[in-house]
Amino acid sequence: MSRQFTPAEQAVLRIVQDNLPDSLTPYADIAEKAGMTEAQVLELLGSLKESGAIRRFGASIKHQKTGWTHNAMVAWKIAPDLVEQCGTQASLHDHISHVYYRPSSAPDWPYELYTMIHGRSEAECLGVVEDLKRDTLLREHAVLRSLKELKKISMTYFA
Repeated sequence: MSRQFTPAEQAVLRIVQDNLPDSLTPYADIAEKAGMTEAQVLELLGSLKESGAIRRFGASIKHQKTGWTHNAMVAWKIAPDLVEQCGTQASLHDHISHVYYRPSSAPDWPYELYTMIHGRSEAECLGVVEDLKRDTLLREHAVLRSLKELKKISMTYFA
């Protein structure tokens, strides 16, 4: 369900959807840009998080610069009644950042559960696939390797 954001919420979200200020006092800097106090910004962000309008608020790290240079989208064949169980189990793995269920509409593509696996090597990523096969009811899969990153940005919700 969508909601309407107040002008103050929009002002703060417009600022924080981009990079946070490189500062010892980022919230004070945000407040100054938004024409608010630091306390108001903190209260507003807390309220947005509590209401579920924002899930989390934190730094995004460029994983390649930290040694996490490999990833693989793994598509899994799964029975509909196992989606919640296996999806939840997969989401608990430290090397998995995303888990999605997407019903297939292609007759020759039986995969419906997708996991995004990150590792320091291809072997580490494939080891996570083996972990999932051992620890869950997931078996049949297709590994989709990234060949080249063409675009990766954070979404802009308020221009």
